[in-house]
Amino acid sequence: MLTRIVKLTFAPDKVSDFLQVFDERKEMIASFEGCTSVELLRDINNPNIFFTYSKWNNEQSLENYRKSELFNTVWDTVKKWFVGKPEAWSVTNEW
Repeated sequence: MLTRIVKLTFAPDKVSDFLQVFDERKEMIASFEGCTSVELLRDINNPNIFFTYSKWNNEQSLENYRKSELFNTVWDTVKKWFVGKPEAWSVTNEW
């Protein structure tokens, strides 16, 4: 099992656009082969910072998603709204 955490910082006036795109695509992402769950977290002190938190069966499943048309469509839409460089971590549960 692999957990992917991605930090996204948006222009304040684009937050509602991002939330709409995420809401429209979250079920497609969650049902992508190898994905077991997707969550969207929001920073409590800076409301234009979000974290996607997704769980994948393995690294190959995540890579398949990252190479998919679904990912590219979503990424191409939202990346122009970033005001900070996205950060990403792939982690495993050690407990």
